[in-house]
Amino acid sequence: MHATEAEEEPQMPPENQPAGGFDDTPIPWAPPGYTLKFTFHRANNLPFADFNSFSSDPYIVAQLITDLPRRHKQDPLFLFRTPTVRRDTNPVWEAQWIVANVPASGFYLKCRIYDEDPADHDDRLGNVHVVVDGIDDGWEGIHQQAFPVRKRSGSKRAYAIRSVAAALSRNRKLDAELILSVECLGRTEGDNGGQMYTVGPMHWFKHFSPLIGRLVGTSAAADDHDGSGRALTYNFPAVQMQLRGPVPSVLYHRYVEFRPFVAGMFTSKTLRGRILNRALHHQHARIYNFDRSTLYGQFPEPSVDVTRHFLEFVDYGRGGRIFTYVLTLDGQFRFTETGKEFGIDLLSKHTMHSDVSIYIAFSGEFFVRRRKHHHRANGSRGSNSTEEEADSSKDPSMYELIIDNDSGTYRPNGTLLPVLREFLSSNFPELHITTLDCQADADRMNRLKEERRQIKAQSRAGVVYLQPKLGSESSLSSSDEEEMAIRAGQPGKARSELRQQLHDAKNVKDRYRRWLEEQP
Repeated sequence: MHATEAEEEPQMPPENQPAGGFDDTPIPWAPPGYTLKFTFHRANNLPFADFNSFSSDPYIVAQLITDLPRRHKQDPLFLFRTPTVRRDTNPVWEAQWIVANVPASGFYLKCRIYDEDPADHDDRLGNVHVVVDGIDDGWEGIHQQAFPVRKRSGSKRAYAIRSVAAALSRNRKLDAELILSVECLGRTEGDNGGQMYTVGPMHWFKHFSPLIGRLVGTSAAADDHDGSGRALTYNFPAVQMQLRGPVPSVLYHRYVEFRPFVAGMFTSKTLRGRILNRALHHQHARIYNFDRSTLYGQFPEPSVDVTRHFLEFVDYGRGGRIFTYVLTLDGQFRFTETGKEFGIDLLSKHTMHSDVSIYIAFSGEFFVRRRKHHHRANGSRGSNSTEEEADSSKDPSMYELIIDNDSGTYRPNGTLLPVLREFLSSNFPELHITTLDCQADADRMNRLKEERRQIKAQSRAGVVYLQPKLGSESSLSSSDEEEMAIRAGQPGKARSELRQQLHDAKNVKDRYRRWLEEQP
């Protein structure tokens, strides 16, 4: 039976299976909370982080903390990142974050302000703390209030530069502030307020890694997000989309401890684990890097426009591409293209995408293809069918998303694929979605993916990849991930191999920095 037809209750793995995978721990019950809209308006008088321009490229990472009990203490933090404002110490973001089920007991909002610096490291410009001790139906909220930026945790270099500037100018003030608002939109619907989640907006980031694109021979349109048709350049794109929550609570998976050393990789409790953990965090930051080429946008709510944008991200299924994805517990949908040519010092694809998160909602692979014989749905084709088909070539209903649970890192439960399909359908209207269980539907899944690889091979004939082959013509599967991790965990080999990986990662970063310096 196909996963799309499965309706039985999800089952825990047999006792002889590795620890991890599906976790049936329920969300602790709590009374329904409130839906709040946080607006990060602007900041004033931030310190300089760039001595050459006497400016900064500031952005905010906000963490929302409440007293809601969590299923496990290892659940990821509840975070929001604003876009980056370029060369401005008085940045204006006007970025909104709508969060549901904030409890009546209040919240603690911690805002870390950073200067973006992809060529080096992001300097912290300071912290802002907002504490609200309680919320009720009559709570008036916070309206464009200025909060001081604490510089104790800020970059000493940035504040040293500002001190020098202040000494040279009588008009330069040393106190920075962040202006924000918090509006209560009412009580959150539902019977259980134990799950806090992002309602919107549905913001997205598209990241580009030119050097990795050159290494793997990945060409993408310089402005392919809007179909402008500019000349092709080498770029390795990575996309993260904030979907509208809540993510169904039953979608809850832990990494699989198929070898003893794996736990150390996620928890950093051993020397080997710390090295692996650091390497994977570095890989995530390198793939999802923020720089001047990063694209950003948002949608207020799920719509056909969201679906079209997603289809643009995957080039409407052209080129035989297959993608690796991770869905986080708060609805971050992250994905990149996958395949043998993308095995650049990645210990595990899904661990990298999750940023070494112990718990996620779901993971696997997907691809998009045009639905066969879709033009016959309304009868026979007329004389103007070619023109009509061209006009409707970007109609979301003409495409099919085929998504699976092929992930050796988290091994998502195949019986939950219908739940995943329903959640994705609510966020991508009019897109036809088919789910495949990597075990129950293995034959069909392998056949469809092989068809994609043949299409890709034909479209990229003659491309020479610069990194060593992985010894298999297929994409990295679940077993490939485990084998790579097992090799990294072998006694006597782990330290030398991991040191070499860190050395290689540093070389990639150095080459990327030099490439940036050569750009006009």
